[in-house]
Amino acid sequence: MAGEGPDAIGRVALVWDDALASYSFGEGHPLAPVRVELTVELIRQVHLVDGTRVVEVRPGEYDEDELLRLHRPGFVEAVRRVSADPTIRADWAHGLGPGDNPVFPGMHDASRLVCAASKEAARQVWEGLADHAFNPAGGLHHAMPDRAAGFCVYNDPAVAIDWLLEHGAERVCYVDVDVHHGDGVEEMFADDPRVLTISLHESGRFLFPGTGASEDIGGSGAPGSAANLPFWPGTDGRVWLDSFDAVVDPLIRGFAPDVLVTQLGADTHATDPLAHLALTVDDFGDIVARLHRLSHEVCDGRWVAMGGGGYQLVHVVPRSWTIAFAEMTGGKLPIETPMAWRELATRRTGEVAPRSFTDDPVQVGDETRARARREADEALGALRRLVLPRHGVPV
Repeated sequence: MAGEGPDAIGRVALVWDDALASYSFGEGHPLAPVRVELTVELIRQVHLVDGTRVVEVRPGEYDEDELLRLHRPGFVEAVRRVSADPTIRADWAHGLGPGDNPVFPGMHDASRLVCAASKEAARQVWEGLADHAFNPAGGLHHAMPDRAAGFCVYNDPAVAIDWLLEHGAERVCYVDVDVHHGDGVEEMFADDPRVLTISLHESGRFLFPGTGASEDIGGSGAPGSAANLPFWPGTDGRVWLDSFDAVVDPLIRGFAPDVLVTQLGADTHATDPLAHLALTVDDFGDIVARLHRLSHEVCDGRWVAMGGGGYQLVHVVPRSWTIAFAEMTGGKLPIETPMAWRELATRRTGEVAPRSFTDDPVQVGDETRARARREADEALGALRRLVLPRHGVPV
């Protein structure tokens, strides 16, 4: 299929089980599972899943030995312990407790199931059962080997990458478009030259986790294994997409991975309550179209995708990830979201759901846009100096 492009899409898998919604930090927490439930329901209601070429598959097994390949035994035991004992409210040494990662009953099993779903997405693609696979409940990219962080307990994107490497992939490229730096995945593979992690995010000078500078290019064992493109607050879709085209596209082509793994956080949106970029759902569609094209032109169509951040639970996340899945499947979306879905969203959340799959343009001031462009150009210059030459990309 190499070079045939997105029109050559074959089978596509949506990895889902209702039990994935049990990953829940409780009422009022920003990472509410309803955003994923509404995504899956919207995908179904616009008829992207046909049961033959586009199918739903359930997560497979994911055992403790696999989990311990990436996460340290003491941390896994801590998660297991707080999951089973409701009287334990915190284990601060392992990042567990009120705040970002509050303890909830069954945390261990719920987190492990998310990993199982991303592993299954990787298996579907690598074993040729699907060209593309999507786990909307995944993308928990902040989890570290020894602690939970940023709403993430176990690191399912790293799990997918690790499984691919263990089953024969020689090079894997991970692209993270979440507004927050994909720090956990980067750390887990910083010294592995088989993995290139690329993160496009709001600058850590302004946003959690405070990392991901353009000078951060990986570990001492594999310099050039990480590429970071931080953006200034207020960056709009034009600057974001121009930056992707300038360095990310040629970098992926230069690295020539066997598989493309992507984290599709939707919190770059202009209305996201936890961040400060200025993209629209239309920009998000342009992002996934680029990733889709690259998967075919570089990776023989092998594309493993996960969800990620996004805290506009009704207005942004379900539309964004449905747009992404439509891109994966080659499906056509209606102009309006289905009335039955809007009614469901309102019943579940009390919010008035959006009628359209598109957004109005975002107005960004001239001064903000100019500053965003200057900051992006500076980061692009660093990547051209420090990373692209290591992958044979002319600059």
